[in-house]
Amino acid sequence: MRKNKIILACFCISIALVHAQEPTAEATEVVAQATQGNRDSITDFKKIKLDGIAAVVGDYVILDSDIEKTLIDLKSQGAATDDITHCGLLGKLMEDRLYAHQAVQDSILVSDDEVNATGDRQLQQLVQQIGSMDKVLKYYKKEDEQSFREELYKINKLRMLSEKMQQDIIKDVEITPEEVRQFFNKIPEDERPVFGAELEIAQIVKEPKPSEEEKQKVVDKLNQIKADVEDNDASFSVKAILYSQDPGSKAKGGFYSITKETGFDKTFKDVAFSLKQGEVSEPFETPFGYHIIYIEKIRGQELDLRHILVQPEVSQKALDEAKIELDTIRKHIMEGKYTFAEAALNFSDEKETKFDGGLLRNPINFDSRFELTKMDPNLYNQVQNLKDNEISYPMLEEDPRGGGPKYKILQVTNRYDEHVADFAKDYVKIQELAKTEKQFNAIKKWMAEHIEDTYISVNEANRDCDFANNWVKE
Repeated sequence: MRKNKIILACFCISIALVHAQEPTAEATEVVAQATQGNRDSITDFKKIKLDGIAAVVGDYVILDSDIEKTLIDLKSQGAATDDITHCGLLGKLMEDRLYAHQAVQDSILVSDDEVNATGDRQLQQLVQQIGSMDKVLKYYKKEDEQSFREELYKINKLRMLSEKMQQDIIKDVEITPEEVRQFFNKIPEDERPVFGAELEIAQIVKEPKPSEEEKQKVVDKLNQIKADVEDNDASFSVKAILYSQDPGSKAKGGFYSITKETGFDKTFKDVAFSLKQGEVSEPFETPFGYHIIYIEKIRGQELDLRHILVQPEVSQKALDEAKIELDTIRKHIMEGKYTFAEAALNFSDEKETKFDGGLLRNPINFDSRFELTKMDPNLYNQVQNLKDNEISYPMLEEDPRGGGPKYKILQVTNRYDEHVADFAKDYVKIQELAKTEKQFNAIKKWMAEHIEDTYISVNEANRDCDFANNWVKE
């Protein structure tokens, strides 16, 4: 519930910001008069009393009321606003609009289909959180769904333009080892970052397999669902809610929007992109189970699809056999017959880790270290009491991505106490910090250049703001 409130609060803030994207009719006329003329007309424009206009950035007008409304919404949602000022928020709104304005100038565009698909997903999420579309409209004080969708479109169009522009600015930023060294050396010793306690963890996994009979039961069930959808016009979405075992899409009626670059299983993507709009696939297998896919809409290189995942049941006998096998492996490692890494290579069923001695990789940066304060709670609970090189007893785990139950044993292979950054030991983290700084400097340089080249006007009432950027062009 708390998580949902936070999501809704952030969403409310976005709703408030939409009004800063579109000029009023009066403001549009004033801006048009200013921007269509020569430099003298721009000078005249600055002398005009702009009632209610906080600033103009390129083609975008920001109203004072938009800033005030956003602050009010932040407070009403319980967000901490002590450090948020009128000037600070105006500066952020101006940055976003400069990105969006320049994106259009550089032909960095987003399609209407892409923007609308994002709005559809947001609405689905809100309906799931609040309960119904009527409740969503009441919560956001909107008269009808169409007007809400139009407002979402404006918000998402500007945000996506802004994000694409920022990505384009930093896409070619690379960092060399020498730059990393220089970055580290310029940090005073007493100001170097402190990295929290970290662990390196290895695991050996046994994944018991379902019988051929169980697999056939699942295929038959999916074929029945497919026939009901095709022959009886049954709702694929409802079927997904009722029968799918995919935790990531079940509540959304099996919905995903993907491209060929989306990080899904290759077989899943190959099947999806071989289908026509409105077509339902035959049942097919991936490491997560058996699927059928329904193509809801094809939008260029992006697919809106729904799918149903069903996993064959694994017998208790197969589970027991996997546990016994891991118990034996654990015993043999402790007796010195082979090392944990050798056992992982020869016996583990997990392809992602077995060839690396069972070593787990941090999904954030693919480093082998896991900082204790940032570890997945489930993984932390499994290793928190393990001593160095101690091996856990077999533990049963359901794969959160799907794929059925599995047994595993774990070992903490290395432990790093909290420490001040060391160039050799913490190179990957220092490299990330150095690259982030270089990207920040690239954006800062871009911002300064384009503020100079873009028509910008700040209302007299806001000209005394201590902006991070030179919006006033003094």
